[in-house]
Order: sequence, then structure tokens, then C-alpha cells
Amino acid sequence: MASYRAMASQLAPGFLVAAPSLLDPNFRRTVVLMVDHRPEGSLGFVINRPAEASMRAMLERIGLAGGSEQLEDAAVLVGGPVAPHTGWVVFEPDQPLDAGAEIVRVSDRLAVSASRDLLERLVAQRGSGRLLLVLGHAGWGPGQLDSEIAQGAWIPVDFDDRIVFETPFDERWAGTLRILGIDPARLSLVPPSES
Repeated sequence: MASYRAMASQLAPGFLVAAPSLLDPNFRRTVVLMVDHRPEGSLGFVINRPAEASMRAMLERIGLAGGSEQLEDAAVLVGGPVAPHTGWVVFEPDQPLDAGAEIVRVSDRLAVSASRDLLERLVAQRGSGRLLLVLGHAGWGPGQLDSEIAQGAWIPVDFDDRIVFETPFDERWAGTLRILGIDPARLSLVPPSES
């Protein structure tokens, strides 16, 4: 049990890959970018489920039309079932970040923010950094995620920023499992029995 506790404390930054036995339609075959994991709860974003909205349409909806073509072509994802009306920016900073900005640093090359002002600055700067707009998020209450991992619903994987921006959406589930050396075709679809 001690090794499981050590692993669970290292979930963020990292990925959670839905086990084949996880059939919840919100999470079936998803990859979740874990941003925060602590005893009070956990926060992450599904990063392999494109939304039916375009970045151009989302920017126009919030009055930020006229941004760079690069940003207008960026992906919009369904980040999870919690607060689907909220938007988050998952981005690769191309310059130093303001200390006062509402930004969560995931890694040296990745950050997350729910700040509309930051999105406006990113659009106005027409920078070279890549970004995703994520609608909603995945959240777990105290102890909930640890319990789901112990039951085999999720497979924790170390963070690799190439999954976020370089791996095609439809290849992220299998690609993230391959970081661990797991062949997705060999995973069982049936949860382990309790004998």
C-alpha cells in the first residue's frame, strides 16, 4: 500500500488513462491531463475529446474575433463533465509568465488558466505558443480518485508534453499507454474479479 500512496501523490502533473473497463460515457477511452491532486480533491482535463465547436466560433462568441489565424485554428476540447460552460486555456507559453496572472504551471513547457484576460492577451499577441481551449473539466472529491485508481478504473502515466500538442487526438489513448510499454490491444475489457 505504501507504493500506491507514493504513486498517487505524484499524479499531477501527469496523465490518467481510462482503463478499458471504465465504461462511463464521460470518460470511456479518455486521457486526462492531471493538473492538481491533493487530499482535498483533484482537477484535470480530458485532452482527447474534440468539441463540436471551432476556436474561431468560440472566440467570436466571447468577443475576441480577429485573432491570429494560428489561434483561430487551435482545437477546442470537451474537458470533462464538470462546469461544461466554463473555458480553460491549456497552453505552451512562448514568453515568461506574469507572476500575478491566474496561471497554474503544469510543467516547464505547459500552463493552464481560466483567465479570459490571458486568452485575450494570447490572441492579441499572435504568439507562436500552442494552445487548446478546453470546455469544462474533470474533478474528484477527497479520496475519490485514489479509490478509482485502486479499483483499476484509471492507469496513471508520467507527464509527457508531446501527448498534449503533438499526438493526434484519436491516437492519444493508445499513445499514452505506450509510454508505459502497454500494448492497448492486450488490455482486458473486463475488470479484475475479486476472488
